[in-house]
Amino acid sequence: MILHGNCLEVMPTLPAGSFNTCVTSPPYWGLRDYGLPASEWPEVTYTPMPGLPPVTVPAWTDCLGLEPTPEMFVGHMVLVFREVWRLLRDDGTLWLNFGDSYCSTAPGTQGDPIHAKGYFSGVSEQRAAASARVRPDIPAGLKKKDLIGIPWRVAFALQADGWYLRMDNIWNKPNAMPESVQDRPTKAHEYVFLLSKSERYYYDKEAIKEHMAESSLARLSQDIKGQSGSDRANGGAKTNGRMKAVGKAYSFARTVNEGDVPGQPKQHRPDREDIEYFGTRNKRSVWTVATAQFKEAHFAVMPEEIAETGILAGAPVGGAVLDPFGGSGTTLKVSLENNRECTIIEMGGQYVEIAERRTAIIQPTLIL
Repeated sequence: MILHGNCLEVMPTLPAGSFNTCVTSPPYWGLRDYGLPASEWPEVTYTPMPGLPPVTVPAWTDCLGLEPTPEMFVGHMVLVFREVWRLLRDDGTLWLNFGDSYCSTAPGTQGDPIHAKGYFSGVSEQRAAASARVRPDIPAGLKKKDLIGIPWRVAFALQADGWYLRMDNIWNKPNAMPESVQDRPTKAHEYVFLLSKSERYYYDKEAIKEHMAESSLARLSQDIKGQSGSDRANGGAKTNGRMKAVGKAYSFARTVNEGDVPGQPKQHRPDREDIEYFGTRNKRSVWTVATAQFKEAHFAVMPEEIAETGILAGAPVGGAVLDPFGGSGTTLKVSLENNRECTIIEMGGQYVEIAERRTAIIQPTLIL
Protein backbone atom coordinates (compact mmCIF):
# COMPACT_ATOMS: atom_id res chain seq x y z
CA MET A 1 0.00 0.00 0.00
CA ILE A 2 1.25 3.47 -0.92
CA LEU A 3 0.08 6.41 1.19
CA HIS A 4 0.70 9.82 -0.31
CA GLY A 5 1.44 12.46 2.30
CA ASN A 6 3.67 13.72 5.08
CA CYS A 7 4.63 10.82 7.36
CA LEU A 8 4.14 13.07 10.40
CA GLU A 9 0.50 13.48 9.41
CA VAL A 10 -0.13 10.01 7.97
CA MET A 11 1.35 7.79 10.70
CA PRO A 12 -0.98 9.03 13.48
CA THR A 13 -3.94 7.78 11.39
CA LEU A 14 -2.63 4.18 11.45
CA PRO A 15 -3.44 1.78 14.30
CA ALA A 16 -0.82 1.06 16.96
CA GLY A 17 1.06 -2.24 16.83
CA SER A 18 0.31 -2.76 13.14
CA PHE A 19 3.79 -3.61 11.88
CA ASN A 20 6.46 -6.21 12.52
CA THR A 21 9.33 -4.08 11.30
CA CYS A 22 10.29 -0.74 9.78
CA VAL A 23 12.87 -0.64 6.98
CA THR A 24 13.70 2.85 5.81
CA SER A 25 16.27 5.33 4.53
CA PRO A 26 15.34 8.91 5.53
CA PRO A 27 16.65 11.98 3.71
CA TYR A 28 20.23 12.66 4.75
CA TRP A 29 21.01 15.95 6.43
CA GLY A 30 22.40 18.78 4.32
CA LEU A 31 23.17 16.82 1.17
CA ARG A 32 20.40 17.58 -1.30
CA ASP A 33 17.03 19.21 -1.79
CA TYR A 34 14.43 16.78 -3.14
CA GLY A 35 12.08 19.58 -4.16
CA LEU A 36 9.33 18.53 -1.74
CA PRO A 37 6.82 20.92 -0.16
CA ALA A 38 7.73 22.37 3.23
CA SER A 39 6.58 20.60 6.41
CA GLU A 40 5.50 22.05 9.73
CA TRP A 41 7.78 20.68 12.43
CA PRO A 42 6.68 21.30 16.03
CA GLU A 43 9.01 22.07 18.90
CA VAL A 44 10.62 18.88 20.16
CA THR A 45 12.64 17.98 23.23
CA TYR A 46 14.95 14.97 23.16
CA THR A 47 18.10 13.59 24.79
CA PRO A 48 21.06 13.57 22.37
CA MET A 49 22.80 10.68 24.12
CA PRO A 50 22.12 8.55 27.21
CA GLY A 51 23.38 10.44 30.26
CA LEU A 52 23.33 13.88 28.65
CA PRO A 53 20.78 16.60 29.46
CA PRO A 54 17.84 17.02 27.08
CA VAL A 55 17.79 19.70 24.39
CA THR A 56 14.84 21.51 22.86
CA VAL A 57 14.69 22.61 19.26
CA PRO A 58 12.08 25.20 18.22
CA ALA A 59 9.25 24.81 15.74
CA TRP A 60 10.41 25.09 12.15
CA THR A 61 8.96 25.04 8.63
CA ASP A 62 10.80 23.52 5.68
CA CYS A 63 11.89 20.21 4.20
CA LEU A 64 13.43 17.42 6.25
CA GLY A 65 17.18 17.41 5.69
CA LEU A 66 17.45 21.17 5.26
CA GLU A 67 17.50 22.00 8.99
CA PRO A 68 19.95 24.75 9.97
CA THR A 69 21.63 22.57 12.63
CA PRO A 70 22.36 18.87 13.15
CA GLU A 71 20.57 19.09 16.49
CA MET A 72 17.32 20.14 14.83
CA PHE A 73 17.58 17.37 12.25
CA VAL A 74 18.19 14.76 14.96
CA GLY A 75 15.22 16.11 16.90
CA HIS A 76 13.00 15.67 13.86
CA MET A 77 14.26 12.11 13.40
CA VAL A 78 13.41 11.36 17.03
CA LEU A 79 9.94 12.81 16.46
CA VAL A 80 9.36 10.60 13.40
CA PHE A 81 10.57 7.43 15.08
CA ARG A 82 8.52 8.01 18.20
CA GLU A 83 5.52 7.51 15.95
CA VAL A 84 7.18 4.51 14.29
CA TRP A 85 7.62 3.09 17.81
CA ARG A 86 3.87 3.34 18.34
CA LEU A 87 3.13 1.57 15.07
CA LEU A 88 5.48 -1.36 15.71
CA ARG A 89 4.56 -4.47 17.65
CA ASP A 90 6.29 -4.93 21.00
CA ASP A 91 8.71 -7.37 19.34
CA GLY A 92 9.28 -5.02 16.40
CA THR A 93 12.54 -3.82 14.90
CA LEU A 94 13.81 -0.79 13.00
CA TRP A 95 16.38 -1.05 10.18
CA LEU A 96 17.66 2.47 9.58
CA ASN A 97 19.98 3.42 6.71
CA PHE A 98 22.03 6.61 7.05
CA GLY A 99 25.04 8.19 5.39
CA ASP A 100 27.28 10.91 6.82
CA SER A 101 28.67 14.22 5.61
CA TYR A 102 31.41 16.75 6.27
CA CYS A 103 31.50 20.38 7.30
CA SER A 104 32.36 22.67 4.42
CA THR A 105 32.06 26.29 3.44
CA ALA A 106 30.85 25.31 -0.03
CA PRO A 107 27.06 24.74 -0.11
CA GLY A 108 25.93 21.30 -1.19
CA THR A 109 29.35 19.65 -1.27
CA GLN A 110 29.52 18.16 2.24
CA GLY A 111 30.82 14.70 1.44
CA ASP A 112 28.28 14.21 -1.35
CA PRO A 113 30.27 13.33 -4.48
CA ILE A 114 27.29 13.70 -6.83
CA HIS A 115 27.80 17.44 -6.62
CA ALA A 116 31.42 17.18 -7.73
CA LYS A 117 32.09 19.06 -10.96
CA GLY A 118 31.95 16.95 -14.09
CA TYR A 119 30.27 13.80 -12.77
CA PHE A 120 26.80 14.48 -14.09
CA SER A 121 27.07 16.59 -17.21
CA GLY A 122 23.77 17.88 -18.49
CA VAL A 123 22.08 18.17 -15.08
CA SER A 124 24.85 19.88 -13.13
CA GLU A 125 23.19 23.32 -13.27
CA GLN A 126 19.88 21.95 -12.01
CA ARG A 127 21.55 20.10 -9.17
CA ALA A 128 23.80 23.00 -8.34
CA ALA A 129 20.74 25.23 -8.00
CA ALA A 130 19.04 22.68 -5.77
CA SER A 131 22.12 22.37 -3.60
CA ALA A 132 22.56 26.11 -3.14
CA ARG A 133 20.10 26.19 -0.23
CA VAL A 134 21.11 22.84 1.27
CA ARG A 135 23.86 23.59 3.74
CA PRO A 136 23.94 26.48 6.21
CA ASP A 137 27.06 27.73 7.95
CA ILE A 138 29.36 25.28 9.69
CA PRO A 139 27.48 24.05 12.79
CA ALA A 140 28.48 25.49 16.14
CA GLY A 141 31.24 23.52 17.81
CA LEU A 142 32.47 21.95 14.56
CA LYS A 143 35.21 22.97 12.17
CA LYS A 144 35.62 23.02 8.42
CA LYS A 145 36.38 19.47 7.20
CA ASP A 146 34.98 17.84 10.35
CA LEU A 147 32.99 14.64 9.86
CA ILE A 148 29.62 15.53 11.36
CA GLY A 149 28.58 12.07 12.57
CA ILE A 150 24.88 12.37 11.72
CA PRO A 151 24.22 8.59 11.69
CA TRP A 152 25.61 8.15 15.18
CA ARG A 153 23.94 11.30 16.48
CA VAL A 154 20.59 9.89 15.36
CA ALA A 155 21.38 6.39 16.68
CA PHE A 156 22.40 7.67 20.12
CA ALA A 157 19.37 9.94 20.35
CA LEU A 158 17.06 7.04 19.51
CA GLN A 159 18.86 4.90 22.08
CA ALA A 160 18.29 7.60 24.69
CA ASP A 161 14.64 7.76 23.61
CA GLY A 162 14.09 4.10 24.52
CA TRP A 163 15.21 2.10 21.50
CA TYR A 164 17.68 -0.76 21.92
CA LEU A 165 20.67 -0.09 19.65
CA ARG A 166 21.58 -3.61 18.58
CA MET A 167 23.96 -3.36 15.62
CA ASP A 168 25.77 -0.84 13.43
CA ASN A 169 25.81 -2.77 10.17
CA ILE A 170 28.22 -1.40 7.57
CA TRP A 171 27.04 -1.11 3.99
CA ASN A 172 30.28 -1.51 2.02
CA LYS A 173 29.96 -0.06 -1.48
CA PRO A 174 32.29 -1.79 -3.96
CA ASN A 175 31.34 0.77 -6.65
CA ALA A 176 31.51 3.87 -4.46
CA MET A 177 31.65 7.22 -6.23
CA PRO A 178 35.23 8.56 -6.46
CA GLU A 179 36.07 11.70 -4.51
CA SER A 180 38.70 14.33 -5.21
CA VAL A 181 39.98 14.35 -1.61
CA GLN A 182 43.73 14.00 -1.04
CA ASP A 183 43.91 13.93 2.77
CA ARG A 184 41.55 11.09 3.76
CA PRO A 185 40.26 7.80 2.33
CA THR A 186 37.37 7.92 -0.11
CA LYS A 187 34.13 7.24 1.71
CA ALA A 188 32.73 3.89 0.57
CA HIS A 189 30.29 2.95 3.32
CA GLU A 190 27.05 3.86 5.03
CA TYR A 191 25.34 2.52 8.14
CA VAL A 192 22.28 0.32 8.54
CA PHE A 193 21.40 0.41 12.23
CA LEU A 194 19.34 -2.36 13.77
CA LEU A 195 17.21 -1.08 16.66
CA SER A 196 14.46 -2.80 18.61
CA LYS A 197 11.62 -1.84 20.92
CA SER A 198 12.34 -4.60 23.43
CA GLU A 199 15.20 -6.63 24.79
CA ARG A 200 13.74 -9.67 23.06
CA TYR A 201 12.37 -9.19 19.56
CA TYR A 202 11.51 -11.02 16.36
CA TYR A 203 14.65 -11.78 14.38
CA ASP A 204 14.79 -14.57 11.79
CA LYS A 205 18.50 -15.32 11.59
CA GLU A 206 17.90 -18.32 9.32
CA ALA A 207 16.29 -16.14 6.64
CA ILE A 208 19.39 -13.99 6.23
CA LYS A 209 22.22 -16.46 6.75
CA GLU A 210 25.06 -16.03 4.31
CA HIS A 211 27.29 -18.53 2.54
CA MET A 212 30.56 -19.45 4.14
CA ALA A 213 33.76 -18.54 2.34
CA GLU A 214 35.23 -21.30 0.18
CA SER A 215 38.32 -21.39 2.41
CA SER A 216 36.13 -21.98 5.46
CA LEU A 217 34.20 -24.75 3.70
CA ALA A 218 37.44 -26.44 2.70
CA ARG A 219 38.89 -26.15 6.19
CA LEU A 220 35.78 -27.39 7.97
CA SER A 221 35.33 -30.25 5.51
CA GLN A 222 38.69 -31.82 6.32
CA ASP A 223 38.76 -35.43 7.46
CA ILE A 224 39.88 -34.65 11.00
CA LYS A 225 39.73 -38.23 12.22
CA GLY A 226 41.87 -39.37 9.31
CA GLN A 227 44.61 -36.82 9.95
CA SER A 228 47.84 -38.15 11.40
CA GLY A 229 48.41 -34.83 13.14
CA SER A 230 51.63 -33.28 14.37
CA ASP A 231 53.73 -34.53 17.30
CA ARG A 232 55.66 -31.25 17.45
CA ALA A 233 53.02 -29.43 19.51
CA ASN A 234 54.34 -27.82 22.68
CA GLY A 235 57.88 -28.49 21.54
CA GLY A 236 57.25 -32.21 21.50
CA ALA A 237 55.91 -32.23 25.06
CA LYS A 238 52.30 -32.99 24.08
CA THR A 239 51.38 -36.29 25.75
CA ASN A 240 47.72 -36.84 24.83
CA GLY A 241 48.10 -37.60 21.14
CA ARG A 242 49.09 -35.72 18.02
CA MET A 243 47.72 -32.22 17.35
CA LYS A 244 44.96 -32.20 14.71
CA ALA A 245 44.88 -29.22 12.30
CA VAL A 246 41.33 -28.15 13.13
CA GLY A 247 40.51 -30.21 16.15
CA LYS A 248 37.90 -27.79 17.54
CA ALA A 249 36.20 -26.82 14.31
CA TYR A 250 33.00 -28.61 15.22
CA SER A 251 32.69 -27.58 18.86
CA PHE A 252 29.24 -26.76 20.18
CA ALA A 253 30.29 -23.18 20.91
CA ARG A 254 31.06 -22.61 17.23
CA THR A 255 27.74 -23.89 15.97
CA VAL A 256 25.71 -21.56 18.17
CA ASN A 257 26.45 -18.63 15.86
CA GLU A 258 27.78 -20.32 12.76
CA GLY A 259 26.19 -22.42 10.07
CA ASP A 260 26.99 -25.87 8.91
CA VAL A 261 29.09 -27.75 6.35
CA PRO A 262 27.45 -30.38 4.11
CA GLY A 263 27.90 -34.02 4.94
CA GLN A 264 30.05 -33.61 8.04
CA PRO A 265 28.73 -34.91 11.36
CA LYS A 266 29.70 -32.80 14.35
CA GLN A 267 32.41 -34.04 16.69
CA HIS A 268 31.31 -32.82 20.09
CA ARG A 269 30.23 -33.99 23.50
CA PRO A 270 28.48 -37.38 23.34
CA ASP A 271 25.39 -36.01 25.08
CA ARG A 272 24.67 -33.65 22.18
CA GLU A 273 22.69 -34.79 19.14
CA ASP A 274 24.52 -34.99 15.80
CA ILE A 275 23.35 -32.34 13.30
CA GLU A 276 24.49 -31.95 9.71
CA TYR A 277 26.18 -28.82 8.36
CA PHE A 278 24.68 -26.70 5.55
CA GLY A 279 27.47 -24.38 4.38
CA THR A 280 26.03 -21.16 5.82
CA ARG A 281 26.95 -18.85 8.64
CA ASN A 282 25.33 -16.14 10.73
CA LYS A 283 24.91 -12.85 8.88
CA ARG A 284 27.96 -10.63 9.33
CA SER A 285 27.79 -6.92 10.11
CA VAL A 286 29.59 -5.82 6.91
CA TRP A 287 27.37 -6.06 3.82
CA THR A 288 29.05 -5.64 0.44
CA VAL A 289 26.33 -4.36 -1.87
CA ALA A 290 26.74 -2.26 -5.00
CA THR A 291 24.93 1.07 -5.06
CA ALA A 292 21.59 0.94 -6.85
CA GLN A 293 21.03 2.64 -10.18
CA PHE A 294 17.46 3.66 -10.98
CA LYS A 295 17.19 6.47 -13.49
CA GLU A 296 13.61 7.50 -12.65
CA ALA A 297 14.06 7.89 -8.91
CA HIS A 298 16.09 9.93 -6.44
CA PHE A 299 19.72 10.75 -6.92
CA ALA A 300 20.28 7.45 -5.07
CA VAL A 301 17.97 4.65 -3.99
CA MET A 302 18.35 2.02 -1.31
CA PRO A 303 19.52 -1.22 -2.97
CA GLU A 304 16.99 -4.03 -2.89
CA GLU A 305 19.48 -6.33 -1.15
CA ILE A 306 19.82 -3.88 1.75
CA ALA A 307 16.05 -3.65 2.15
CA GLU A 308 15.64 -7.41 1.81
CA THR A 309 17.84 -8.15 4.82
CA GLY A 310 15.69 -6.09 7.17
CA ILE A 311 12.45 -7.37 5.64
CA LEU A 312 13.35 -11.07 5.87
CA ALA A 313 14.86 -10.83 9.34
CA GLY A 314 12.28 -8.44 10.77
CA ALA A 315 8.95 -9.82 9.51
CA PRO A 316 7.65 -13.36 9.02
CA VAL A 317 5.88 -14.45 5.84
CA GLY A 318 2.56 -12.61 5.86
CA GLY A 319 3.94 -10.03 8.28
CA ALA A 320 3.74 -6.26 7.84
CA VAL A 321 6.55 -3.86 6.92
CA LEU A 322 6.55 -0.06 7.23
CA ASP A 323 8.62 2.55 5.39
CA PRO A 324 7.73 6.14 6.33
CA PHE A 325 10.12 7.49 3.66
CA GLY A 326 8.96 5.29 0.80
CA GLY A 327 10.72 7.09 -2.05
CA SER A 328 10.66 5.08 -5.25
CA GLY A 329 9.12 2.04 -3.56
CA THR A 330 12.10 -0.26 -2.97
CA THR A 331 10.84 -1.48 0.41
CA LEU A 332 7.36 -2.10 -1.00
CA LYS A 333 8.68 -3.97 -4.04
CA VAL A 334 10.96 -6.25 -2.04
CA SER A 335 8.32 -6.89 0.63
CA LEU A 336 5.73 -7.98 -1.92
CA GLU A 337 8.23 -10.17 -3.73
CA ASN A 338 8.94 -11.92 -0.43
CA ASN A 339 5.30 -12.42 0.60
CA ARG A 340 5.17 -9.65 3.20
CA GLU A 341 2.59 -6.91 3.39
CA CYS A 342 3.99 -3.40 3.22
CA THR A 343 2.89 0.19 3.73
CA ILE A 344 5.06 3.01 2.46
CA ILE A 345 4.46 6.72 2.98
CA GLU A 346 5.81 9.19 0.45
CA MET A 347 5.37 12.94 0.32
CA GLY A 348 6.49 13.58 -3.24
CA GLY A 349 3.86 12.92 -5.90
CA GLN A 350 6.52 12.21 -8.52
CA TYR A 351 7.99 9.44 -6.36
CA VAL A 352 4.55 7.99 -5.64
CA GLU A 353 4.06 7.58 -9.39
CA ILE A 354 7.43 5.85 -9.69
CA ALA A 355 6.62 3.51 -6.81
CA GLU A 356 3.25 2.68 -8.36
CA ARG A 357 4.89 1.76 -11.66
CA ARG A 358 7.60 -0.34 -9.98
CA THR A 359 5.10 -2.34 -7.94
CA ALA A 360 2.21 -2.60 -10.40
CA ILE A 361 3.08 -6.19 -11.27
CA ILE A 362 4.93 -8.16 -8.60
CA GLN A 363 5.63 -11.89 -8.74
CA PRO A 364 5.92 -13.12 -5.12
CA THR A 365 8.44 -15.83 -4.28
CA LEU A 366 6.85 -19.27 -4.43
CA ILE A 367 6.60 -20.76 -0.94
CA LEU A 368 6.89 -24.55 -0.89
